[in-house]
Amino acid sequence: MTMSNASHDKPAMDPALLAKLTGGLGDRGRVAKICSSFGEIYSEFFPDVIKSETGLDVTVNYLGCEIGYKNHLIEDLSANVTLVDATLRNWSQNITLACGNGFVITLMEHLLGATADTIEEPANRLLSIIELDLAVMVFDKIAKVLRSAVNAAGGFEPSLSAPHAHDMRARPQEDRPDEFAAAINMSITLAGIISEFSLIVPQTALLKTKVTPPKPKRQASSNSAEWTEQLGDQVRRSHVTLEAKIRLQDLTLRTISKLMVGDVIPFRDHGDVRVEVSANSKELYVCEFGRSGENYMVRVKDTMNSDDELIRHLMN
Repeated sequence: MTMSNASHDKPAMDPALLAKLTGGLGDRGRVAKICSSFGEIYSEFFPDVIKSETGLDVTVNYLGCEIGYKNHLIEDLSANVTLVDATLRNWSQNITLACGNGFVITLMEHLLGATADTIEEPANRLLSIIELDLAVMVFDKIAKVLRSAVNAAGGFEPSLSAPHAHDMRARPQEDRPDEFAAAINMSITLAGIISEFSLIVPQTALLKTKVTPPKPKRQASSNSAEWTEQLGDQVRRSHVTLEAKIRLQDLTLRTISKLMVGDVIPFRDHGDVRVEVSANSKELYVCEFGRSGENYMVRVKDTMNSDDELIRHLMN
């Protein structure tokens, strides 16, 4: 008689069933109701947070939720978003926040003095270094509302990673099982420009949470001037690569085609040589070309725009 092998592999339990039994996957209706509660809180309180910090009016609306594996939900986000990974002690160690780049770009333009009638729909692009600094502040405010809403034990502050582009997100570890999560999606409108932000939260955290509206803190918008001044100072201390263009004497195509190494092409100007200096394809200054000791240089003669206009040009 042959004895059965007690160590014979048993069929693996269905991941969804296991998650339901261990509190990691809830009924779709229950999860949607919890997500809707988050949406209501952000719609009501996040505009106040932005107003108190910047003096600007925004509108937030809940768009609904998506349910699935967390990594899949992140992959399904628009490529034109910036992400941070977040933890909140005693609530969840695996939160991801996403914010549309369009909101950060538009917010930056406002803080640098642009008016609503001059701001156009931002292009789909990555955030600049300075815009990423602003994104840190935006994500901090998103996380603060989350912390107030879930009221996790201990009153700990959220911990956030550095913002990173959607395409720069590290690939998930293959040996780390994915979690069921929900993406709580919201629109945010500033000066008619509509963008989105999202919270992607594991259901293990959502299902044990009673969402509580935070106590409103009506702050004066005195922070706005301080924040704008800080950003303006950051902008002014940023390094920018300049390019100088000098007009050369006209030559025929025949002459150009026969130029050899060592041939000389004269400047068009006689006397002071006019130089146009630009950065990021924006013309900044009119200069004259010269020499200081052994170094060639240009001397600024005129500016193309005002200081504020130059800064806004360089930010685009």
